[in-house]
Amino acid sequence: MSEAFDSKYVKILLDRITVCKNYKPKFGQGGDGLMFHEFQTLYSNDPLYSWFGLDHPLMYAAHKAAGGITSVYRQIGIGCEVLFRQLLIDHLRITEEQANWSYQVKISSGRIRILKLDGRIESAHVQDETHRQTFLVWMERAATHLNLDEHVARAMRGLVMEVRQGYKSKDSKRQNADIANAAEAYTQGYLPLLVVLSTQIDNDVVERYERGKWLVLRGLLSGDDLSSTYIFARDIIGYDLAAFFERNSQILHDFTVDVLESLLRAEDDD
Repeated sequence: MSEAFDSKYVKILLDRITVCKNYKPKFGQGGDGLMFHEFQTLYSNDPLYSWFGLDHPLMYAAHKAAGGITSVYRQIGIGCEVLFRQLLIDHLRITEEQANWSYQVKISSGRIRILKLDGRIESAHVQDETHRQTFLVWMERAATHLNLDEHVARAMRGLVMEVRQGYKSKDSKRQNADIANAAEAYTQGYLPLLVVLSTQIDNDVVERYERGKWLVLRGLLSGDDLSSTYIFARDIIGYDLAAFFERNSQILHDFTVDVLESLLRAEDDD
């Protein structure tokens, strides 16, 4: 049964990674980026850059690789976000609207800004009784794990989640925004969940999120449903995501390598 979703889920991921294949560095020029011959014209006409030989094809390749590989990480992250939300829809049988969560804040200019997280599970939306009871028991254990006050724990009606492929950065601005998101989530009766699909997250970052009462799941193949993204997906959502990646790893691997090889070539895209 799980394999019936494979082509759908693989397409979600590959559609995002495909975006990287056409990446072109901008060299400070804005727009959609420069092709190789445009780069050579720009740099060869700059006296300093031409004196230093910066109009060499290797410089274009280096810029293309650096920006393109950053884009690969970003697009895998977006693909994982879309995929995880689709798991909620397909396996908890909730609607797309129910799987999304957003809230409004008024900024200094007086305008309203809409902020959103990547997914939501609300117990009342889960129609299957077995799934709902499994989720409710998990919520009780998660509240205990986070040492939530009993009155706060009883007020929880579900969770909202932020999904990342990894979290290598120590960007304090991003962390501050997520801590603010958690505070808003609690006021609306949602437990905040950080879902990381790889093991790439700094322990200092984990500790800060946990102090902000986020529950953090990592891309571990062992552990339990309060620590492992894949065990949570299997036991609480009802889909073996790790097995999906194992079954389709060759497709994902070969496609990504092809994109990386294209990013490492300095060639005109005409």
